[in-house]
Amino acid sequence: MQTASSGSAVKDPQENEMQIWFNGEFVTRENAKVSVFDHGLLYGDGCFEGIRIYNRNIFRLKEHIERLYDSMKYLMLTVKLSQQEMVDATIEACAKNNLDNGYIRLLVTRGEGTLGISPFTCNDPNVIIIVSDISLYPKEYYTKGLDIITAATRRNSPAAVSPRVKSLNYLNNILAKIEAKNANVLEALMLDNNGYIVECTADNFFLLKNGVLYTPPTYQGALRGVTRDAVIELAKESGIEVREERLTLYEAYTADESFLTGTAAEVMPLISIDARPIGNGKPGEITMELNRKFRELTVKDGEKF
Repeated sequence: MQTASSGSAVKDPQENEMQIWFNGEFVTRENAKVSVFDHGLLYGDGCFEGIRIYNRNIFRLKEHIERLYDSMKYLMLTVKLSQQEMVDATIEACAKNNLDNGYIRLLVTRGEGTLGISPFTCNDPNVIIIVSDISLYPKEYYTKGLDIITAATRRNSPAAVSPRVKSLNYLNNILAKIEAKNANVLEALMLDNNGYIVECTADNFFLLKNGVLYTPPTYQGALRGVTRDAVIELAKESGIEVREERLTLYEAYTADESFLTGTAAEVMPLISIDARPIGNGKPGEITMELNRKFRELTVKDGEKF
């Protein structure tokens, strides 16, 4: 059984030199500060994107920015930057920090307001672009696979807040992540209130059965991940049938192969769920082939700097 870490940790190899894009200016980490009255801090009011850099290529940056603006529209959160200006600012931040490979955290907070919950007291959203490094899973798990559990914490209903919004409030996912750590694994499946699989705490979920690739539909409560979409495209290009269907734990337990996808996780093979081996208990051949094709895609699909 794998031992859980304390969670994903951002590493700062150039901590003293890090330049954070903060409302149009570059500031050091020590000077990148928001007000304690920012509703992003007080209420989790805002949204974000996590984006990867591969060999000075920002993977599918425009797709991430489009999703960010869709999230902001849903939240009635408006910034002065156009989508192209946000793309340009992100590229500028990457060039400024000069990382060949890394991770971008782009945040938009509601901004400073009163202690009341109303967002209409906030006039100036904060836009923050952090370029650093990230370590989510140890490298060896990409070849030997992960054991995971099913969390008792159920995924928030899409009737409450749309799962398509990457909001700053991740408490639902965090509670499930705590369950994973308490079970000495690194990740946990989350179900909806009807017992169908939705996603993991920070990743989309896939399984393969009889040559068909299955993943939960986004309307059920799963985030439409950028990596998820890329893997679906790669599978179809390889002649693999892909179905977005509701899945139960029975389908997960009896799958031939299974894996997770996410910006930070990439394509992560699963080898057991709730102590039940997936297939032969080793990463599947199709999983590893999709992993290989995804890695090839990451260095050529996006915006170079």
